[in-house]
Amino acid sequence: MTKRAVTIVDYNVGNLRSMGRAIKEAGGEPVFDSTPEGVAAADVIVLPGVGAFGSCISALQERGLDDAVREVVAKGRPLLGVCVGMQMLLDESTEFGRTPGFGFIPGIVDRIPSVGADGKPHKVPHIGWSELKETGAGWAGTPLDTIEPHSSCYFVHSFAARPVDPSHVIATCDYDGQEICAAVRRDSIVGMQFHPEKSGPTGLKILARFIETAYGDRE
Repeated sequence: MTKRAVTIVDYNVGNLRSMGRAIKEAGGEPVFDSTPEGVAAADVIVLPGVGAFGSCISALQERGLDDAVREVVAKGRPLLGVCVGMQMLLDESTEFGRTPGFGFIPGIVDRIPSVGADGKPHKVPHIGWSELKETGAGWAGTPLDTIEPHSSCYFVHSFAARPVDPSHVIATCDYDGQEICAAVRRDSIVGMQFHPEKSGPTGLKILARFIETAYGDRE
């Protein structure tokens, strides 16, 4: 069996060790890499992200890692973006003004509405466990296709992705009646707004399936 190396883009943002432990438990071999050369050469990468969109983009650019991520995508290699790492896959974010993202998935990242569907104020950020809902695109062939219906994952975010094309959305969740984009997919690119590494057995199943899918054609 091919060694299932999963390169975690290390740009000094977020708790990378938690992600590394989860990947290892899910059957992968985590590799932390902070060099453009190493990331560009990786077979499979995970792009984490915590905090403000602009700060994450700037940190990648300062290290030359943004171009390395683009090279991975241009080669058609699997990429998983998590939390702000998912948001950066889109065209831009409105957080602290408009900041360009990678543009791999057409759309914008905007603040979660400050009220629920009933018009009453609710807490932002959205923090806690929320049930994943399958969209019209379905979960077949995605990292979510082995989890049970109505499974919940752990979210911590104030901004949410709004892809232009509904077919790029593979899961949503409900926050007081407001539909939140929970996961996206386009070609070899997958994004998860939730934290699989903090989502218990369900998160590990999702990571395991991502790794299996990434290496499936080479084993």
